[in-house]
Amino acid sequence: MSVKSDNWLVKMAKEKGMIEPFEASQIKKGNISYGVSSYGYDLRLFDEYRVPQGNRETATIDPKNLDISVYKNVKAPVLEIEPGQTVLGRSLEYFRIPRDIIVLCFGKSTYARCGLLVNITPLEPEWEGFITIAISNISSSKVRAYSMEGISQAVFIESDETCAVSYADKGGKYQAQKAITYAKI
Repeated sequence: MSVKSDNWLVKMAKEKGMIEPFEASQIKKGNISYGVSSYGYDLRLFDEYRVPQGNRETATIDPKNLDISVYKNVKAPVLEIEPGQTVLGRSLEYFRIPRDIIVLCFGKSTYARCGLLVNITPLEPEWEGFITIAISNISSSKVRAYSMEGISQAVFIESDETCAVSYADKGGKYQAQKAITYAKI
């Protein structure tokens, strides 16, 4: 297995549309950085969110019987996330993962140092779509998340052999998601 470089990312984005829109350099000035890095791609947070409402002391979110009415749709250039709160967002970029690649995403240090935890499940071989991102504030203060700026680094790992069954082959339930997608069973 090997981690793919900036050269490979640029080539795959241009030739195969692996990431759209794609930023071929790293944008930093006045922003939480995004774009290509040495061995990854810093993806951006879109400006639409799903924010849970109601009494956090008594509410229960059940992934097997999800009541989406507890979520409020919010569109904002900046979102203040309450202490202990988890909101859903999505990537600005649309991803198309090759069959011999798996992608792992990690939070950015800027947000980690402020108490924001970013959770993204692996992007499996031949998965495509916008990434739904769970953003949790584990600090004791409100933390701001900035839309259209970096939120996570995606690291592309090539397997030594091609998988027998890809995410597309098994008809994965989150395939080709076009918006923030709630938990499905």
